[in-house]
Amino acid sequence: MSDPEDLLDRLRLIRARGIGPIAYRQLLLRFGSAGRALEALPDLARRGGGRAPAIAPVADAEREIAAVARLGASWLAIGTAGYPRALAEIENAPPLLTVKGDLRLLDRPLVAMVGARNASAAACRFARGLAHDLAAEGLVVVSGLARGIDSAAHDGALEGGTVAVIAGGIDIAYPRENEARQADIAARGLLVAEMPPGTEPQARHFPYRNRIIAGLAAGTIVVEAAPRSGSLITARLAAEAGREVMAVPGSPLDPRAQGCNLLIRDGATLVQTAADVVESLSSIGGGIGDGIGDAGRVASPTYPFDHGGEAVPVEPEGEVRDRVLELLGPSPAPIDELVRLSGAAPGAVQLVLLELDLAGRLDRHAGGRVSLRPA
Repeated sequence: MSDPEDLLDRLRLIRARGIGPIAYRQLLLRFGSAGRALEALPDLARRGGGRAPAIAPVADAEREIAAVARLGASWLAIGTAGYPRALAEIENAPPLLTVKGDLRLLDRPLVAMVGARNASAAACRFARGLAHDLAAEGLVVVSGLARGIDSAAHDGALEGGTVAVIAGGIDIAYPRENEARQADIAARGLLVAEMPPGTEPQARHFPYRNRIIAGLAAGTIVVEAAPRSGSLITARLAAEAGREVMAVPGSPLDPRAQGCNLLIRDGATLVQTAADVVESLSSIGGGIGDGIGDAGRVASPTYPFDHGGEAVPVEPEGEVRDRVLELLGPSPAPIDELVRLSGAAPGAVQLVLLELDLAGRLDRHAGGRVSLRPA
């Protein structure tokens, strides 16, 4: 980012307690800048019936920015030049990323490859060879720098182009055995992280990492995965984002292949070679791809919750707020259903939900659904 003051405001906003990616993007959409959004937080939370989120102190944000600079990394902010176009299209895209390495890789078509940490030797060899062949076809391979399939995918694609999305801070190697591999990717590929520098990865960080892997790529390939594994979560996130899901079949006698075989049974594309992957991605449309993928980074702000040119009200009428609260409950409800049943403008409903979110009274769920948090 070229504007230090804007970066400072954005970082303070996303580090504010209780503000997630969706609330962040709604705030920027409504107020035009992170600075104005920070000023509006107390009043919005008050209208939602709660206290304003604790905003990160300026000194803390300055220290984080300095730490990223010392590491030789840089920032990508959603809605600004350089942010990956495909990632910006997912509902809960990360507002800020730290990156280290060759940013030009984000301008090429990307495909994700994930799989078991305890993968078989045969699967690791296959993943390494497939990644090498995909890189030779001009695709950049994205993975999560875990043991097993992820490491094999990065090794195979390193010469041609690979992106590693890590769960902790960009300076933290996890697992420790991948420290040299991570340094090699920083030098010859690209590292991507959402967490602040120095953050040791925890179990709750990995689903967030998985959504970035799925969001960056035009499609996700799964090589060996047990049912209910993190790799299948990545595949589900890819499908929900309208991306291609591909799987490598395995022996029905190997539990590590059950997840892939289930994906194929449920409609995932069976792949055995790089040519299969290229053919599968060539059919992608709907704004995600043209040919084997519409790679690139956005040059201007884009937000998927835009209201189609509707003038967004500064504050909804009290009766709109009351009606939305009446429609909300502990069971998740689609936002478009709240709009329909309330009879209010979409922007007014979204603002009520934003107020409740900032007040700590709203839970957001996958698929654009929300519920009222129990008192």
